[in-house]
Amino acid sequence: MPTENSLSLKQARALALAAQGFGRPPRGAPGALQVNRMIERLGLLQIDSVNALVRSHYLPLFSRLGAYDQTLLEQAAWSQGRKRTLFEYWGHEASLLPWSAFALLGWRMQRAREGQGIYKQLAQFGREQQPLIRRIVQAVREQGALGAGSMGQEGRTGSWWGWSAEKHALEWLFAAGEVTVAGRRGFERLYDLPERVVPRAVLEQPPLETAEAQRRLMLLAADALGVATEKDLRDYYRLDARDSQARLLELLEAGELQKVQVQGWAQPAYCRGTPRIPRKVKASALLSPFDSLIWERARTERLFDFHYRLEIYTPQHKRVYGYYVLPFLHDGRLVARLDLRAERARQRLVVHALHGEHQNLDDACLVAMADNLQAMAGWLGLADVQINCPSQDAQRLQALLRAIKAL
Repeated sequence: MPTENSLSLKQARALALAAQGFGRPPRGAPGALQVNRMIERLGLLQIDSVNALVRSHYLPLFSRLGAYDQTLLEQAAWSQGRKRTLFEYWGHEASLLPWSAFALLGWRMQRAREGQGIYKQLAQFGREQQPLIRRIVQAVREQGALGAGSMGQEGRTGSWWGWSAEKHALEWLFAAGEVTVAGRRGFERLYDLPERVVPRAVLEQPPLETAEAQRRLMLLAADALGVATEKDLRDYYRLDARDSQARLLELLEAGELQKVQVQGWAQPAYCRGTPRIPRKVKASALLSPFDSLIWERARTERLFDFHYRLEIYTPQHKRVYGYYVLPFLHDGRLVARLDLRAERARQRLVVHALHGEHQNLDDACLVAMADNLQAMAGWLGLADVQINCPSQDAQRLQALLRAIKAL
């Protein structure tokens, strides 16, 4: 039986799902307020370039809020003026973060300037190519927001994604906080000086001491995860193990975090204060492969008994589940995975494969899955959902989709 300082696995799942914003969809169409509140709750959205379905940073909000207007996220991320509430930086990989996190990442920018915490080749470039880097800064200063493609090419490096020297310079400057992303052209970043993008009140905040900023990031991670091991907390904002372990001890001593034991977990877990555990989190959702609920794959296995790996870069003949596979959340569990593709030219959302975690998905699960697929197709502006999977569950799903369309 769980005690005051222990949680059952079911309680841990409910706590994690509630912390991640599941179970309370808004009434009516979500607006800018709901979009921004959800991002604040999650702390950040991971950006990824793969567009097999829709770019990944759009999906977590759909999973939690339903069919929101995508332009609301675009305005929050890349517009000019008051509607802009987010900035791009290295949070959990490339991320969109609220302005409230800007001061918490100054130490990371400083370390990047010193060649720490960035790719070795980029650090070496920063040491050896300062004259070019200064020329690029001057070009941005004089010309305004620029993409790497609009600059003269001084030649490819040949060893790192074929980046030009100018692209290397801009990425070093971005990591160092000397330029920021003003907007995007297609998916290409447009870089500008921070003082022309970041609100003055944000930019003029006094710098935080490194340990304090890291403690705040750990607490944001704890809020967003609900219950988490030290490694889970560390992974959320990609802190170094040495920093994370030191900050955890400080937060425990200050009473900001408390230690708990989760049923079946070998490592101790931590949460903020005495956790308020919901009885049940009612949510059904298709999850982006880059959803913050499942970032830390070992945690996903501990919480949901769900082994998940992205197979985009796996040769086709070696894939187990498919190219772009979304886990399906239902009744507090990850119960299935679907290989989805948006065929925009044919105006259809295609299910190439459906894999249930257990033999034969029940009717309630398939009804919820059909509703989610139909809602996703409508949200993406696609007219139909097509099932290309021959499994028994997939055929039952197809029948449900036909029934929904006939209503």
